Amino acid sequence: MKDNIMLSVKNLSITFGGLHAVENFNLDIRENELYGLIGPNGAGKTTIFNLLTGVYKPTTGSITLNGVNKIEGKNTIEINKMGIARTFQNIRLFNQLTVHDNVKIALQNKYRYSTISGILRLTRYRRYEALMDEEALALLKVFNLENEATMKSSNLPYGKQRKLEIARAIATNPKVLLLDEPAAGMNENETKELMNTIKLVKDKFNMTILLIEHDMKLVKGICEELTVLNFGKVLAQGPTDEVLKNKEVIKAYLGE
Repeated sequence: MKDNIMLSVKNLSITFGGLHAVENFNLDIRENELYGLIGPNGAGKTTIFNLLTGVYKPTTGSITLNGVNKIEGKNTIEINKMGIARTFQNIRLFNQLTVHDNVKIALQNKYRYSTISGILRLTRYRRYEALMDEEALALLKVFNLENEATMKSSNLPYGKQRKLEIARAIATNPKVLLLDEPAAGMNENETKELMNTIKLVKDKFNMTILLIEHDMKLVKGICEELTVLNFGKVLAQGPTDEVLKNKEVIKAYLGE
């Protein structure tokens, strides 16, 4: 595994009306690592995702991407362009758009043309539209969704909606992908397929992944290292097998 740190979080904290939702959170994730963030409901996991993506501004602390880019204080669009993409616990697709267009719309930052070029359908517009169509379809093929390309995303089975959301996030060309409880609501077969999809994304796109998840089978099956959060503070951190054997983790999260 590569030793260079792709995402580094130092002393990150946020306070809401005197309540420390996250306090002195530290995290280092290496390039191409699949890292898990677990903890009880209300522990602060999604708050950390919101801090990493600019939804919330930290009270204190720093976030560094790829060793050079400071992202704390940036807005969500700026952070996405710098290389962090996310999915959500509750799937957020453009339900009335086709599967193909859900991915294509995420390519807009990469292929730009003027309003006039779009209105008049000039050469630049036609060339970029063709390139986006081609790239979107190529991504759908990676996720075995090409046969549903013309279908409305709302008509996809639940497991395939999850895959589409990940494909759309990948279309923004991130360095780090944040997955917020991707197995939520899935049956056992869908969860197994999701595990294979996440492994595929990591290997094919050389992706660094930070995963929030409650399904311990999925966590054990794919996460190389874990951080356990409890009441906004780090309870344990390290290799997955070691962390899950930690007595404090078992007591606080997995149950006596």
